[in-house]
Amino acid sequence: MSHPLSVVPASEPHKRERRKEARPGELLEAALDLFVEKGYAATRAEEVAVRAGVSKGTLFLYFPSKEELFKAVVRENLARTVSEGASALEGFDGPTGDLLTHLMQQWWARYGATKASGISKLIISEASNFPELARFYQDEVVTPGTDLVRRVLQRGIDRGEFRDVDMHHTVHAVMAPLIFLVMWKHSLAPCCGAANTIDPEKFIAQHADLMVRGLLKEKEA
Repeated sequence: MSHPLSVVPASEPHKRERRKEARPGELLEAALDLFVEKGYAATRAEEVAVRAGVSKGTLFLYFPSKEELFKAVVRENLARTVSEGASALEGFDGPTGDLLTHLMQQWWARYGATKASGISKLIISEASNFPELARFYQDEVVTPGTDLVRRVLQRGIDRGEFRDVDMHHTVHAVMAPLIFLVMWKHSLAPCCGAANTIDPEKFIAQHADLMVRGLLKEKEA
């Protein structure tokens, strides 16, 4: 019978390998926490490393700069949400009004209700100081997001469900209340009393209902 301790050396490489594989995710999680808590400018790479329990050198091994770290956080938490929405569009067979409502609800569940939604406030408040990051956010999140909404609206028009609309401004009319919701969540919400609170699910349901009713094509007499 072998000594119980004899199995330890054999398992250690596997443990180290699992730890190494987990590090990028842990670093992104720590970075997200700090970016949302402190903003981009005030967050230092050293703080992210400490929060993740690694050295600064290890952080830069995976992400060579704070800018690249921020971009990775955006891709992981925001760009992925848009991609998931595009997949839902491709596989949806029902009425376009139901699809638009579903995408709004899923946007909240997968992004708005998470701490990652604080990135929207960060970008809006710091974009003028970091134009390169603003352009990156525009390319990775805003443009794909508006394209997705445009595709949904065009689907409704092509199927004879929605009336013809000013597409550019209607896309922004769909998205603006959602952006307001996450901005409110990360600014006034913690300070509001119960009488002034907003229920996100009810807010989105109301917004979707108003949008769909306004978009529906009138039936001919």
